[in-house]
Amino acid sequence: MADPAARHARVAASVESGVLAVLRSGRYVGGPVVDEARRRLADSFGWRFGVTTNSGTDALVYALLALGVGPGDEVIVPAVTFFATAGAVARVGAAPVVADVRDDLPLLDPTVLPIGPRTRAIIAVHLYGEPCPLPALPVPVVDDLAQCAGGSPAPRSGIIGAVSFYPTKTLGAAGDAGLVLTDDPATEVALLRLTHHGMASPYVHERVNGAIGANSRMDAVQAAVLLAHLDDLPARIAVRRAIAARYDAELPRWVRRLPRHASHALHQYVVRVPRREELRASLAESGVETAIYYPGSLATQPALAGFPHAPTPNANAFCAESLALPVHECLSATEVDQVLAAVASFAP
Repeated sequence: MADPAARHARVAASVESGVLAVLRSGRYVGGPVVDEARRRLADSFGWRFGVTTNSGTDALVYALLALGVGPGDEVIVPAVTFFATAGAVARVGAAPVVADVRDDLPLLDPTVLPIGPRTRAIIAVHLYGEPCPLPALPVPVVDDLAQCAGGSPAPRSGIIGAVSFYPTKTLGAAGDAGLVLTDDPATEVALLRLTHHGMASPYVHERVNGAIGANSRMDAVQAAVLLAHLDDLPARIAVRRAIAARYDAELPRWVRRLPRHASHALHQYVVRVPRREELRASLAESGVETAIYYPGSLATQPALAGFPHAPTPNANAFCAESLALPVHECLSATEVDQVLAAVASFAP
């Protein structure tokens, strides 16, 4: 499903020279390489400012804190997403409210959003790289862009964004790293303080929206890695789209394709299939790895017991049938043929 080592080989010379330059510079935390990464990464997503963090999860946490979300608040999250989306809400002391997704795509359904008097924000997850458009709403929207690097244009529904650069993402670091995005200079300042112990000036630490800042910084080595990979991003997205086009055209008719916007970043190629577990076993026997993103509605997670959630029938139906096929840029044409042949050999 992913091959970070093969991806590194695509840009090894640039990555290794950039990392070596950082090591020789002695500037390991902050500095010019991180500043350049902030600028270029923000620009790649179409935002004015970027504030780096040590993970995508922290990017969500600090995006929420910058909006003033805290204890007593509720934040609506989609039923189909990775746990970090809801976990970040709980970490700032708010309650994640799980809402159902559309019947055709696992994206928030704007017609059933359970907005209430305590709703302080909504997190729009642009899942698999597919844009999640939302109409004008009475509360701020946070864009979870963890799977959207390389989308053109990058999707946006909100006023602040959060990105993960986990190694298996389309644009991944050599470890954990994240980014918060904003167009507002004041919000950028708030984020810089929140991620640097609330430091307003040397050894003067202040609260931001009532929150005490902490340490969440992307180191210069990870920034150098990301800058080198960023140059390769358009090419890898082109390869992913070409593989997806083959799947669209050549998979059997009983495989249900998901609607896909032209700007889809193809972080994952997900379909809906009958007898999914039998198909997965058959593909595994043929040497084809698959994955399920995600096996159940977020509302079923034990860690979220006690938090409110709306009924999630669409999410439940999707999670029972969804299957991700390999689509990364390091797949060979022969391996794509192998995937197609293995699926075609299965009788549903």
